[in-house]
Amino acid sequence: MDLDLRRALKSQPKEGIGAPLFPLTTIWGESLLAATPGDGTVPWPEHPRPQLARTSWQTLNGWWDYAFVSLGSAQEARSSWRNAAMPISWNGKILVPFSPEAQLSHVGRQLKPNELLWYRLCFDASRPLPGRRRILHFEGVDWACAVYLNGKRLAEHRGCYLPFDIDVTSAVKDGENALAVCVFDPSDTGTQLRGKQRLVRANMWYTAQSGIWQSVWIEDVPKDHVRQLQVSANPDDGTISVTAQVSHPGRRLVLSLKSGRSAMGPVAKKHEATVRLRVQAPQLWEPDNPRLYDLTLGYGEDEVTSYCAFRSVAVEPDAQGTPRVMLNHRPIFLRGLLDQGYWPDGLMTPPSLDALRSDVQTAHDLGFNLLRKHVKVEGELWYWLCDRMGMLVIQDMPTGGGSYDKWRSINTPTLFRRSWSRFRDDTPSHWRKLAADDNSYRREWQHTRDLTVRRLAAHPSVIAWTLFNESWGQFDSFGQAQRTRELDPTRPVIAASGWYDQGAGNFVAIHNYFRSLQVYPHKDDRAFILNEFGGLSLRVEGHCSLETSYGYDVFEDTAAFRQAVSRQLAQADALEPRGLAGFVFTQLTDIEEETNGLLSYDRRVSKLPVPKADPRACPAYPSEPTAHSPRHSDRTPKK
Repeated sequence: MDLDLRRALKSQPKEGIGAPLFPLTTIWGESLLAATPGDGTVPWPEHPRPQLARTSWQTLNGWWDYAFVSLGSAQEARSSWRNAAMPISWNGKILVPFSPEAQLSHVGRQLKPNELLWYRLCFDASRPLPGRRRILHFEGVDWACAVYLNGKRLAEHRGCYLPFDIDVTSAVKDGENALAVCVFDPSDTGTQLRGKQRLVRANMWYTAQSGIWQSVWIEDVPKDHVRQLQVSANPDDGTISVTAQVSHPGRRLVLSLKSGRSAMGPVAKKHEATVRLRVQAPQLWEPDNPRLYDLTLGYGEDEVTSYCAFRSVAVEPDAQGTPRVMLNHRPIFLRGLLDQGYWPDGLMTPPSLDALRSDVQTAHDLGFNLLRKHVKVEGELWYWLCDRMGMLVIQDMPTGGGSYDKWRSINTPTLFRRSWSRFRDDTPSHWRKLAADDNSYRREWQHTRDLTVRRLAAHPSVIAWTLFNESWGQFDSFGQAQRTRELDPTRPVIAASGWYDQGAGNFVAIHNYFRSLQVYPHKDDRAFILNEFGGLSLRVEGHCSLETSYGYDVFEDTAAFRQAVSRQLAQADALEPRGLAGFVFTQLTDIEEETNGLLSYDRRVSKLPVPKADPRACPAYPSEPTAHSPRHSDRTPKK
């Protein structure tokens, strides 16, 4: 049997006991930890949506009031968050957009399933001028929330990884305004999408977070305005195509390039406007030359900026007939790292844009051309960085569902490779074994997949979608792969990463931590990718969250660790002539008990020698709000 049984048994996950974490801090989080309420600190001042940006916007990040409200049971919290009464008193100040569980929030308190978390912000504003609208944006709230402005309940939303917008024109007033948000999050006691969060962290499962975890902002728009954009650029004929969802029909969408070329579309009908423009001899987007085209779009008085890139990606046979990833019709070998997007001081929220830029730059400097964003959807600025810096991305869909069966999701596929293709995922009886039997979970997963694909479709760095990881909440992967290709026919799909492959999608995607590395025979035209391997552990004293560590091979000294990593990467590289299309090594950074990163969790130590940096071309992002959009105050509201 081609299995290192000793190593596999030694690496079995253990139940967590919730030991306190050592308070690690990144260099980017130091100033935020030193901040105090009322000092004007504004994390993440950058415009959150670089592919749909206007100048008339205002960030609402900064110091908010917060309060935890305990209820009798989790069921009571689940049923009351929509219309709960606002608390009379508040616990203190929280630094938004960091979750209360994160150090950078200045709270350090876990939201429990039987509690509600309230936020309140007072900010100065004026009513919009006639013919204009005021739009409130939330980039991410974990998990369900109700939103109030000046005592008026305006909207509710569910879904950790999806942004949402609210037209607050009728509720905003001149002078002081009070914005309030009520949050409910069951974490892993529920079946909603949550990624790798757990209330009791251990091994490969990390600290649960809750509440507002991405930017909150507000903007003024004309009555007739663009609400959403779908931008595509065809490298074969040089055509840029833009479809805009608009607030009102009757106007024409105008597209302009930085070069001065422009085009005007037909009159918008049924809230949809389109325009096309052809570019002669377009420059293609590639990792070594990530060429982007800046766009300006006008719809009546509304003007937004965006960008696009000409590039194609597909799985096709090479000259020898081996399925490969083809970028712009040329084979590219994927050398990737697993990137889970966790931070010791911010949890799922990075401390700053520079922190994200450093992660992408370090991955490039270490010789990798791809990051697999693992069961998490980032804010759009991360994808903007990858677009600008030429880093390829495989985007996972977030996981959820019920409690995972250890035997079905870990032991069986680890011990018996034959099981990988012998367990169907399209029958209700098997959904229960795959933690996917809750219909509300399946609906949320599909809704999130649909909106995530549409939201990230114009980012050239994103070259493939991963639907399900290691059977967690897996269901009908064949049908879901087909649906994903209907939503986005321009990218290949990894239907099931790890095991329980149904023959769907464009890849045979294997996880191999305990066997010799090889390309397994398969009888279809899918590319073979080693989508996870490695997991080698080295604990760096003073830069770890716990005294204990978790990994698949433990090393006591740096030299031995580096030799083992280099050996495994060389073995994977050697498989390219044998049909390997690419690999994803575990992983970019340590995370809590996991010490199998190439960087320490606090990003202060690289466990591998970093060659001389080759800085990616990435200009500074325009961060300041305009003079017409003053930042909010964090005054306590008048009684």
